[in-house]
Amino acid sequence: MLGKQMLAADYGASGGRVMLGSFDGEKISLGEMHRFANEPVILNGKDRSTMYWDFLRLFHELKTGITRAGIMQGRSGADISSIGVDTWGVDYGLLGRDGMLLSSPVHYRDSRTEGMLKKAFSRMDRERLYEITGSQFMEINTAFQLMAEQEYREELLEQAESMLLMPDLFSYFLSGEMGSEYTIASTTQMLDAVKKDWSGEVLEGLGLPSRILKPVLMPGTRLGSLRDEICRELGIGPMDVIAVAGHDTQSAMAAVPAETDDFLFLSCGTWSLFGTELDVPQIDGRSFACNMTNEGGCGGKTSFLKNIIGLWLIQESRRQWMREGCEYSFGHLESMARDAAPFVSFIDPDAPEFVPSGNIPRRIREFCRRTGQKVPERVGEVVRCIDESLALKYRMVLDEICACTGRSYQAVHLVGGGAQSALLCQMTANACGIPVIAGPVEATVYGNLAMQLVAAGEVKDLKEVRSIIRNSENMKVYEPQDAELWQEAYGQYRAFVR
Repeated sequence: MLGKQMLAADYGASGGRVMLGSFDGEKISLGEMHRFANEPVILNGKDRSTMYWDFLRLFHELKTGITRAGIMQGRSGADISSIGVDTWGVDYGLLGRDGMLLSSPVHYRDSRTEGMLKKAFSRMDRERLYEITGSQFMEINTAFQLMAEQEYREELLEQAESMLLMPDLFSYFLSGEMGSEYTIASTTQMLDAVKKDWSGEVLEGLGLPSRILKPVLMPGTRLGSLRDEICRELGIGPMDVIAVAGHDTQSAMAAVPAETDDFLFLSCGTWSLFGTELDVPQIDGRSFACNMTNEGGCGGKTSFLKNIIGLWLIQESRRQWMREGCEYSFGHLESMARDAAPFVSFIDPDAPEFVPSGNIPRRIREFCRRTGQKVPERVGEVVRCIDESLALKYRMVLDEICACTGRSYQAVHLVGGGAQSALLCQMTANACGIPVIAGPVEATVYGNLAMQLVAAGEVKDLKEVRSIIRNSENMKVYEPQDAELWQEAYGQYRAFVR
């Protein structure tokens, strides 16, 4: 690789990777340094079990990736100028006065937040909470996790000197500097969407401590340098630690290769995030009724979107079949789904029973049985049910976005791991009735690296970023097919999903 060298650490809800990026002035080239699984750990306590992120292991994996990059750096003689970290949203770590973790971060799929939405609305008016934050109500959001913290681990919260969201936590242990990057802070339901800062009214209304929160930083901010101790430990040269768009969705959003201002994006991984980009937040009665979220983006933009359970349904189903002794590749699952009969049964991907880990195929069958549909028994039937239901849910959210914004859209840019599924891409084009432009698969990594270039002053703005991404990747276009069949299926789907 030639040109400016940077590292991107990208943590998804099911896996992570450290990638080396090289910028030659026109395009970014990628090289994989390290890839690893991200598996939660469940510990059984005295009264209840808790699902944790294995943060110590995840930080070790980050160091492994940096070490491998350092070895390549030594061979090539090229210096690595910077590193940035992006992760999934809403989760956090609590630190004591000594700057060390008080506990492993709790996983958003832990059951402790059950009932917290209801409790929150007893403390603060629901519409007022949405009016300030513009955030989709989900029990996993940070605000409701902190309420659960008060209920289950109050003594830990009292000991806490600082709370850092996951990308900020990794960046702190790399650099020694604390901050709250804007895009990840906007996933908490504690940020004022207009002022782009923590909302004192929300914190007071929900009874949450403001003392543990750190100042909000815009993406593209230099936090500091890699700690000297880490450089010596890993045999790596000094590099800047950059607060990139810490929420992986917003790193992916920055890398959407759109050429126009009005576009739809679908960041498709463990979660699906479907939306559009706006200049200012859209917070009104219609967006409230549709439970849309206004997430902070790069370049002062707002991502107007909805969170949808995504490939988690496939991933967790595959894990269940592996527990039963059947190891299917994702390609084999897609092949079986392609051969299964279409439009036999549907689910609501966002039904609460699909959030926890466990036997997803059994829960799908129970959903279909309860709603009077044919029950999918074979593996291919289950996977087809998931894929069709996701595509039709995307269509449903598309209708909501169009109703909220008053705009029409000519295509969907589908980025992330879902771009590798030709079946899901085609189904999404069919369901939405507009072309799907698939790619890049590594959108989060590209966006992470691009914001490092912005921080270094080598790239001016989002428009230039997206031009670089178009130069760096080839996208595939899926044209809609079978319009009448999919419109009929959508009508059937709406009977089961409100």
